[in-house]
Amino acid sequence: MSDNKRIKTALVSVFYKDGLEEILSLLNSNGVKFISTGGTRSFIEGLGYECAAVEDLTGYPSILGGRVKTLHPKVFGGILNRRDNEGDRAQIAQYDIPEIDLVIVDLYPFSATVASGASEADIIEKIDIGGISLIRGAAKNYNDVVIVASKAQYAPLAEMLRRNGAESSLEERRWFAGQAFAVSSGYDTDICNYFASTSVDSPIAECKELRIAFDDAKTMRYGENPHQKGTFYGDFDGMFEQLHGKDISYNNLLDIDAAVTLVSEFSEPTFAVLKHNNACGLATRPTIAEAWKEALAGDPVSAFGGVLITNGTVDAEAAEEINKIFFEVIIAPAYTPEALEVLKQKKNRIILVQKSPLGTTRQFRSCLNGALVQDRDLKVETTEDLQQVTEKAVTPGQASDLLFANKIVKNSKSNAIVLAKGGMLLASGVGQTSRVDALRQAIEKARSFGHDLNGAVMASDAFFPFPDCVEIAGQAGITAVIHPGGSIRDNESVAYCNEHDMAMVITGFRHFKH
Repeated sequence: MSDNKRIKTALVSVFYKDGLEEILSLLNSNGVKFISTGGTRSFIEGLGYECAAVEDLTGYPSILGGRVKTLHPKVFGGILNRRDNEGDRAQIAQYDIPEIDLVIVDLYPFSATVASGASEADIIEKIDIGGISLIRGAAKNYNDVVIVASKAQYAPLAEMLRRNGAESSLEERRWFAGQAFAVSSGYDTDICNYFASTSVDSPIAECKELRIAFDDAKTMRYGENPHQKGTFYGDFDGMFEQLHGKDISYNNLLDIDAAVTLVSEFSEPTFAVLKHNNACGLATRPTIAEAWKEALAGDPVSAFGGVLITNGTVDAEAAEEINKIFFEVIIAPAYTPEALEVLKQKKNRIILVQKSPLGTTRQFRSCLNGALVQDRDLKVETTEDLQQVTEKAVTPGQASDLLFANKIVKNSKSNAIVLAKGGMLLASGVGQTSRVDALRQAIEKARSFGHDLNGAVMASDAFFPFPDCVEIAGQAGITAVIHPGGSIRDNESVAYCNEHDMAMVITGFRHFKH
């Protein structure tokens, strides 16, 4: 016995009308009758199709300023009745309830209203009641009813109607039901998060729930390794435009996230190279081309296969230099046509335009059988945050380099040490279990590329528990240090700096990153 069901009557009630015309044409050509409300009914009749009013079906007008239109047994009975249930059929006949086989509905734009800065009264009015009820009712009865819960499902609906006429299979109805519950779940998540975010002054405002909803699943080639599956959920295309290259991988996305976060700290023309979420080269210079050359000079070995990012337009001069090495991804706010012609010479090279900054204020991470949530580290130190603790004060040039290095160490895996001079990353030691090891790694790497550490500065993402790090740094020629302070032995590090003509500032802000 076929599980196909014919669509004879459709209830259509949508906020947005774009894309609806083709659907209505396909339904009308297959003899489907329409029931609708208000503006949607006027839209349907404006296309020349007959359309019954919900008010005529229910015997009640739209009331309470439009808050109650479809909430009636004659509507929900028509949707929820089980066609193969004898008792349901008898009651449908008894109360003269027409069967509704297709529901096309969308929801009031709650999130868009919040984002617009509207008043709370306007926001609350955009909490949809009838629409969400129609979605749940029709999705629950997917055995008999097709539910289309947003215009995102218009394309698959149109394809089904062109292929089958006004018929649907059980498999198709079940798929639409799943999509409908994804819509309702995401909608309620947005509402839940709105109330959580606006109740901070309440004595009972501690948030006990975590609700996250992302659409637009993007399947990765694989996860971190080929034997792992990977999927990205979110609006990647809203933030980036990919101009060229192969599909983006899971690991590419992690590096892109780290790169965007790092470069967002800098306002001067800056270029950075990242590997495994850490900067291996970074420089600020008057031009993007100069910044690229100095960033690459920091560690030309690690730059191979890296992710490149800049906060300025890539021109032909910069592109010619960049094109000399192999890299996976380049990110910039813009490229000149001549630069793109050069960069597109490698077919797999991923070229991204960053259209907008990071908009998130929280970070999420799976942990045990749950999730960890924290505020993003948005603290960017300025000269006002620098507390002088040594007899020797930092010069303006040293202060600039210390703040520069501190931005990089903030975005490096702990334990981390960064060495910098003249707006250029000389070397860093990252992801070490010992801060001494991180420093020694940085010094060895800087020297291996011929960088002169005399007059360089050092940044640490946490305090020095012993004076050994400043001793090693001083012996290497480093003249100024920045760290959060807070160790019970801070005075020992300060004493060493005083004895050896080094300057030290503390900020009070740790920047651990795991």
